[in-house]
Amino acid sequence: MLCLKSIEMLLRQVWMTLEQKRIPYRIEKVNMRCYGDKTPAFLAMQPNGNIPVAIIDGVTYRQSNDIIYALEEKFPNSERLMDFDDRMKAQELLRLEREIFSAWMYWLTSGDRPDRRLRGNFISVLNKVESALKRSNGDFFMGKTVTTVDIMFAPFLERTVASLLFFKGFQIRVAPGDKTDYPAVNRWFDAMETLESYQLTKSDYYTHCWDLPPQLGGCVPERGSEPFQDAINGIGPGRWELPLTPHNGGLEPDWAWCSDNGVAKREAVERVSANAGAIVKFASRGAGKAGFPRYGAPLADPKAIPNELIQPSVNAALRIVCQKLLSEKNVESSGCDEAMKEVVATWRMEGGEEFVEKIQASLVYLRDRVGVPRDMRLPAARQLRAHLNWAIGCLLVN
Repeated sequence: MLCLKSIEMLLRQVWMTLEQKRIPYRIEKVNMRCYGDKTPAFLAMQPNGNIPVAIIDGVTYRQSNDIIYALEEKFPNSERLMDFDDRMKAQELLRLEREIFSAWMYWLTSGDRPDRRLRGNFISVLNKVESALKRSNGDFFMGKTVTTVDIMFAPFLERTVASLLFFKGFQIRVAPGDKTDYPAVNRWFDAMETLESYQLTKSDYYTHCWDLPPQLGGCVPERGSEPFQDAINGIGPGRWELPLTPHNGGLEPDWAWCSDNGVAKREAVERVSANAGAIVKFASRGAGKAGFPRYGAPLADPKAIPNELIQPSVNAALRIVCQKLLSEKNVESSGCDEAMKEVVATWRMEGGEEFVEKIQASLVYLRDRVGVPRDMRLPAARQLRAHLNWAIGCLLVN
């Protein structure tokens, strides 16, 4: 049994390794500094506060690489991820992973020069990654099966694809059938998405692009990236509005393994209803008071004070949202439209416009904080965000 504390980039490598090797584990989530305070128990285990940390058979490991190597050594009967036929090649690829991480980090967190040197440097390293994958005798870095090399690349390439599109307007991953300068990288992503270990841990562009700035100390947007920021933030027809546009308009491929609309809607309802009381309380922070002290992440406010007076109305709104998500026929959906109009009219008559605005603010607060994979998978998240926008629109209509 493994006790793991933390959740973020380096944890992703450990988490994927655990899932790929089918090793039992228990997770204890710990805030990063930009999201809130760490517990005294965690600081006693890791005084510098760095994450991840793992306890394996009573031994504490404080670095992600040490954890991964320990898992490979201590669980020899599970799937082997480091049995490389060519260790020199594996070492070269791991050096390349560090090289593209550095090139990405420098460009993402800096304003590029007029000569676009940072962009050019990143593209040069990305072309090395593309060439390495083209030389492979399979879709993974080392061939036809996944290895630790792929797992080391996974969290950084996934964040690279999301963040460079959002902040720099530079697209690497494309929708199926679209042309790309990086076909091997796209095939690698397709291959990774066949793995349950990757599917379980995969995030979406929106979550990455709001998580990264506070973690990295800021990301610098460049001119021309505004349309991509709007699309990822759900602004525009079909983004977080019904009906949803496939692949977010060609910017973020749909998740083929769970893209059935009915399944996605039911997943969203299950996730909301399973923890309804806490979610209503959380959403009502949008009409409550900001917490103190504030933390670096703009969407994080763990000390916020919810507005208790509007919670019954927020609960009623979410019930209608869930009912609409489950409506399979137009007549059922129109019934939800009428139900929402009636309760909004009641709120406006009994509480006034300010009361309605507080309910709206609560739904916006919740919509903007639906995280992937923490809360649900991307197809379910898109459905929930879009249906919350439907409810918000109903509140805006006088």
